[in-house]
Amino acid sequence: MALLEVHDIHTYYGEAYVLQGLSLTVEQGQIVGLLGRNGVGKTTLVNSIIGFTPPKRGRILFKGDDITAASSFATVRAGMGLVPQGRRIFPTLSVAENLQVAERSTGRHGWTLERVYTLFPRLAERRRQRARTLSGGEQQMLAIGRGLMTNPDCLIMDEPSEGLAPIIIQGVWEAIAKLRQEGLSILLVEQNASLAIQLVDYVHVLEKGRVVHSSTPQELWANDEIKSGYLGI
Repeated sequence: MALLEVHDIHTYYGEAYVLQGLSLTVEQGQIVGLLGRNGVGKTTLVNSIIGFTPPKRGRILFKGDDITAASSFATVRAGMGLVPQGRRIFPTLSVAENLQVAERSTGRHGWTLERVYTLFPRLAERRRQRARTLSGGEQQMLAIGRGLMTNPDCLIMDEPSEGLAPIIIQGVWEAIAKLRQEGLSILLVEQNASLAIQLVDYVHVLEKGRVVHSSTPQELWANDEIKSGYLGI
């Protein structure tokens, strides 16, 4: 049984038909990449899984339980974590307060403030600093740390490299690699395919709300037709 199973979901924003029969799975300990240009439905999928925009048809199973119509609160309580696009940290709270507000003591991974500070030493140095005064890279580290503080069994990361300088991206990618070594399951939603394939075990390419290609990252990188047609590479 897969950890996360998305079966033939159809999601709308008002009258806009966004996800048109999308399916994918995330196995325990696996990093699965979801790639595609802007506007193809990647964030809509995130919102469908987490409970912000439930699908009108199809099923979403998490640890064998049906969460298709579950609230976002119930989904997170079940063990689903989210690092949202745009970070969405609390700007007037300190680094430590941003982490503490998300703290969930249950969960097998045992994330604490000190573990997050070990993963991101820069956050430890700035623990009393207000989040709005952090650099973009530091804010992304904080967003990831906040997601980990919910002690998820599966962490969804929506565009974690967005707006970051290459040297900062490298640090974030090294942190994700450490999470992989610890066996955390991750759905990595990313526009930058060349970055994503460095980490993922399996990859799906999305176009107009449908999965148009699924393969290992090596197979994707060898497929010039898919790269040029759907990823602009």
